[in-house]
Amino acid sequence: MKITDIRVTEHVVELDPPMHAAWDPDPRHTFAATVVRVETDAGITGVGSGDTMAGFAPHVGHFLGTDPLAMAVQVRRIESVAFHGGRFWPLEAALWDVVGQATGLPVSVLFGGTADRLPVYASWCSVQPAARRAQDAADLEALGFRAVKVRVDPRDPEPGIASVAAVRESSDLDVLVDLNQAWRMAGDVRPAVELVEIRRLVRLLAEFEPGWIEEPLPYDDVEGHRLLRAENPGLRIASGEMCDNRPQLDALTDALDVVQTDVVLSLGMSRTRTLAESLAARHRRFTPHTWSNGLGLLANLHVAAGVGAGPYLEFPYDPAGGWTPERRDFLLADPLWPAADGTLAVPQAPGLGAVLHPSLSDT
Repeated sequence: MKITDIRVTEHVVELDPPMHAAWDPDPRHTFAATVVRVETDAGITGVGSGDTMAGFAPHVGHFLGTDPLAMAVQVRRIESVAFHGGRFWPLEAALWDVVGQATGLPVSVLFGGTADRLPVYASWCSVQPAARRAQDAADLEALGFRAVKVRVDPRDPEPGIASVAAVRESSDLDVLVDLNQAWRMAGDVRPAVELVEIRRLVRLLAEFEPGWIEEPLPYDDVEGHRLLRAENPGLRIASGEMCDNRPQLDALTDALDVVQTDVVLSLGMSRTRTLAESLAARHRRFTPHTWSNGLGLLANLHVAAGVGAGPYLEFPYDPAGGWTPERRDFLLADPLWPAADGTLAVPQAPGLGAVLHPSLSDT
């Protein structure tokens, strides 16, 4: 089998009302997504999405005529061109989709087949009044969700702390907390909140016994992460979702309890599998970040189920902040949604099992 073409298309949906993300100073009025299609001479087409693939066009020729099933070589090829461009991991997802279709197996099985469904946590994107979050938590529990992630802004932590308290009071959901300190949106030049303030905030949040505190510090501050763990025994520290620098990630991983690399935004599927296996050997958790779109969520689901990630998979969902499955999954024929028991099933069709929206059939 040979690759005959790689097509990259851009798609945008209007967001009215806008989405409000705690990590973005500006409300989002549009949502853009890139689709990568790998076409082969066997009539198999693989699809992937996640990062923008910006800068990939000059490198298509390196892949044409090569074997899509030679995944170790293809990953090295992606890494070689990424050095001269951007993050091209959606291409790897499309290649794994080809491999799965060629072998007749779901990608999750190729990655270990540990599970065919995973419990999910609702990942809120916005900071809301505590009363609203109390009601939201009760609604999630009624839908079968088992956990939720609350955003706490370290620059103005009181609303977030109040929401954590309200969720604890109004439901039996496990509570996760995200401080969004590790990286910045393009153009956001605000410095991270200093370590002394984060130490104080983490101590306050620890009283609510959250499942983890996420992204308390920038990636470079490995010693700061170690300090937070030492000061708060029994509290898990999580990070790494966008970290694509292997030496930096290796150093950071040793200071974390939960690693969250996203397979279509930061490290790729193959490299993430290796990382997840090494984490399990060191009694640490892996559960990926999934904030891209429905295709990106599917890629992360397959890897997570393959390696046995947990205890939950991130499920971006926050109607109060303007984020719904219909918006997130506009590339797909049907939005992804968990079952009544709070688990998201892995598609059992060969490959990623993605069914694109009919509007994308001619693009």
